[in-house]
Amino acid sequence: MSQSAPHLFSYYPYWAECFGTAPFLPMSREEMDVLGWDSCDVIIVSGDAYVDHPSFGMAVLGRLLEAQGFRVGIIAQPDWNNPDEFMKLGKPNLYFGITAGNMDSLINKYTADLKVRSDDAYTPHGEPGKRPDRAVIVYSQKCREAYKDVPIVIGGIEASLRRIAQYDYWSDQVRRSVLIDSGADILLYGNAERAMVEMTHALAQGKTLDDLQDLRGTTIVRDASPAGWTEIDSTRIDWPGHIDQLPNPYDMKESNSDSCASDNGGSNTDDVMPVKIIPMPLQRKVPHDKDKTVIRLPSFEKVRNDSALYAHASRVLHQESNPYNARPLIQKHGNREIWVNPPPIPLETEEMDSVFGFAYQRVPHPSYGDARIPAYEMIRFSVNIMRGCFGGCTFCSITEHEGRIIQSRSQESVLHEIEEIRDKVPGFTGTISDLGGPTANMYHLTCKSESILKNCRRLSCVYPTICKNLNTSHKATTELYRAARKIPGIKRIAIASGLRYDLAVEDPEYVRELVTHHVGGLLKIAPEHTEQNVLSKMMKPGMGTYDNFKRMFDKFSKEAGKEQYLIPYFIAAHPGSENKDMMNLALWLKRHKMRVDQVQTFYPSPMSLATAMYHSERDPLHRMSYKSKKIAVPRDLKVRRVQKAFLRYHDPKNWPMLREALTEMGRTDLIGKGPDALIPAEDAPGKRPPRPGFKPAAGKAKPGSRSSQPSGHKSAKPQNRSGVKASGRSKTKGRTPR
Repeated sequence: MSQSAPHLFSYYPYWAECFGTAPFLPMSREEMDVLGWDSCDVIIVSGDAYVDHPSFGMAVLGRLLEAQGFRVGIIAQPDWNNPDEFMKLGKPNLYFGITAGNMDSLINKYTADLKVRSDDAYTPHGEPGKRPDRAVIVYSQKCREAYKDVPIVIGGIEASLRRIAQYDYWSDQVRRSVLIDSGADILLYGNAERAMVEMTHALAQGKTLDDLQDLRGTTIVRDASPAGWTEIDSTRIDWPGHIDQLPNPYDMKESNSDSCASDNGGSNTDDVMPVKIIPMPLQRKVPHDKDKTVIRLPSFEKVRNDSALYAHASRVLHQESNPYNARPLIQKHGNREIWVNPPPIPLETEEMDSVFGFAYQRVPHPSYGDARIPAYEMIRFSVNIMRGCFGGCTFCSITEHEGRIIQSRSQESVLHEIEEIRDKVPGFTGTISDLGGPTANMYHLTCKSESILKNCRRLSCVYPTICKNLNTSHKATTELYRAARKIPGIKRIAIASGLRYDLAVEDPEYVRELVTHHVGGLLKIAPEHTEQNVLSKMMKPGMGTYDNFKRMFDKFSKEAGKEQYLIPYFIAAHPGSENKDMMNLALWLKRHKMRVDQVQTFYPSPMSLATAMYHSERDPLHRMSYKSKKIAVPRDLKVRRVQKAFLRYHDPKNWPMLREALTEMGRTDLIGKGPDALIPAEDAPGKRPPRPGFKPAAGKAKPGSRSSQPSGHKSAKPQNRSGVKASGRSKTKGRTPR
């Protein structure tokens, strides 16, 4: 398969280009009439409210197709119980594009403890219940009921992370590919610009989706591998010792029987079946055409019933994630085959600039009036400077969705967007709330060698150590910060995206620039844990790197004459984590006088490596075997709550639970008074426990002082130079952008 792609804007525009650019993509027939449209070429159905902003997927893809000459309509958050909602823009000429929105609909609705959330950040007024569970499936079925003959294309993060059989935390079972369950015709995964543009132009030219079987970044249903291809059989974990003697089941041996002769008496010229099968261990020993090679994963039925095979399939999928060397994957679902084409070729800087440079209104659709959309409020003054993440954190879904290759915009494009915000966005007061992306400091970082990049299969460029072939200079980011600060009318540039501090310490000049000009007193970073046993399952660096960064951060803060603090984030109940690990983390927090108010419990999102660990109790970061030692997985709700309680050891509500846990662990020495105790002993009947950190004062406490604040008060003021009372991660950003 080709390792290059046509320029995103090299296609001849569709005839509807004559209609020009719409102020907003229409959400009603009345808006279509004003634009002079009799129909839409493409209708996007989304679980989010429509905000015409480059941080919202429907706006990006809608404006991209508009720039290609197509008429695009939006059906945002339709009432899925009303069939008319899916017909209000009429029948699309080409297809329905279905997405659950910027977030997975189930993660959007349920907490890690499977409790229903009280709000939805992507809905006007934050109102919950405006999208169904498994929105991609529901919307697809409703569109099919409305117009049976219209092709259905699914995409977005919900579909992307369910492209093959995947463990579903909410039902505690392995589910089929969402392409099967939704009844859609094709699935676009990852950043879908290239696939969507090529597909839409092909359909406009009269082709069908059957003509687009090898389109990068797509998942389709096939009957079988095509003729002339080689299948690498990866359906097993433990192969027999003499694998070189294993026969190819598709080899046709010569026979002396006349029954194999053709009717005209000649011999059969087809000596082998059209598909060649090679066991996985022999893939480097048996000659085959690498451009026509597909890897066969264990079937849905097998991974559903065998968690070790599930972990194995997850390992193979992640090893086939580099768009320049990934091979297609095939997985049987009953009598159908799910075929996953290699990931899309990343966008070049010029293409990224164009995508972010469309005529976005940068505000919600007028039909929402003055309604507040929380997710928009969070990002309306922020600028996305890049995509992708090569960190490879096992609990994060960003690499499965956006890939490991960083796609960056030019400095000129970013500065222009800042000026657009200054001039157009209502309520702007001079502060840019973020220049970032999935990670704040991966802008323009890439491999030093294009050849090495295209042959690399590492899951992370920074774990277990930073790759020697990775360019770690933050010069482009530092220059961007300096140029942004010089724009007239800009008072402050904040950096709110998560910082990869193991990269930052490689460039002290960047840290100095960041700390001196772009930290408003608090900087969030994510050590995630302190214990190496758990960090190795997360693919995160050890605490020595955190200590190095903190020394650098404190030094430059002092030089700038600023009192600034780090906000560390930690995860409870991650696969591999035992109560003793969380106890040690709590002791580390106490030694450093840190109190974290809101913490995160591990959330098994579809397709992540950590979710494979959670489901299988095995570590897919290493070669799989049924003899492999199982890892500890905190599944029980009580255990998960205990591990979370360790992170909030200072909260009196958690003390009874922690006393019980520490007693069971034989660590009663940590219960009582004194500097070595983690929590106090049980209080005498009727005696109210003191607040953590409470110090009796001779006089009345001053208003606003620590002693006058109720327990759990969400003060942003740090306790000391070593730590802060950290606020929780936003549900809107959560783990995905990291």
